[in-house]
Amino acid sequence: MKANNLIEPTNRRRFIGSIASGAAAIGVSAVAPTLKVFGQENSSDGFNSEDPEEIFKKLNGKHKIVFDVIQPHEIFPFAWPRVFLMSNEMTGTKDKDCSVVVILRHKSIGYAMEDRLWEKYKLGEFFKANDPETGQPAIRNPFWKPKPGAFKVPAIGEVFIGIDQLQSNGVIFCVCEMALKVQSAAVAQKMNLNAEDVRNDFIKGLLPDIQKVPSGVWALGRAQERGCGYIFAG
Repeated sequence: MKANNLIEPTNRRRFIGSIASGAAAIGVSAVAPTLKVFGQENSSDGFNSEDPEEIFKKLNGKHKIVFDVIQPHEIFPFAWPRVFLMSNEMTGTKDKDCSVVVILRHKSIGYAMEDRLWEKYKLGEFFKANDPETGQPAIRNPFWKPKPGAFKVPAIGEVFIGIDQLQSNGVIFCVCEMALKVQSAAVAQKMNLNAEDVRNDFIKGLLPDIQKVPSGVWALGRAQERGCGYIFAG
C-alpha cells in the first residue's frame, strides 16, 4: 500500500497511537514496541526476492478464491481449499483451471513455519494451536507433510490437506510480513530473547514456496482485485 503523502505528521502519530492503544484490546499489547514499523517508509527487508505482486498475476483460473486465515481453526483453513478443488472437479473444472490462494496472517502464521520453530518457540502454546493427533498444543506443524491417513472425514475418507499436498495441486500460500514482525517480537518478549534474532529465525524457517507479502490485508486486496471470491477460514 502506498503511503498517503497528504497525512501530516500529527495525524500519523495519532494513527500509530490509536493502533498501540487498540493492541491491548486484541491481546497484543506486549508487542507495542514493534508498532514503529507502521511509520517506516519503503521498508522491504525480509521479502522474497520475487516481487510479491508477481504471484497475483498468476491468478488466471476460471474459478478464483482466496481463503482468509487469521487464527488456528482446527482443520478448516486447509480442508476448505481441498473441498473447493474437489467440488470443482466434480462439476467439471480441473485443478489447473482453478486459482486458490490461502492467506496466513495474524495468529495463523505459525502454519507457514517448519517443525523446528514450533518446538523451539512453543508455537502451539503461543498461538493456541492444538495438534489434531494429540489434542495438545502442537510442537510441530501438523499440516506440513502429514503422514498417510492423518486426516479423514466421515463419508469422504482420507483427505489430502497438507500444505505440501495442496501446493502440489496449485494452491498458493502467502504469509503476512507484518505479522511475522509483530508476533516474533511477542515471542521474544515472552521468552526473554532478542526480537530481531527471533524474527530472522522465523523468516529462515518459512516453508518452501510460501510467499511473504507486505501484509495479509494487502494480499487479500490484491487477490480480490484479480477477481478472487472471499472466504473467511478462521
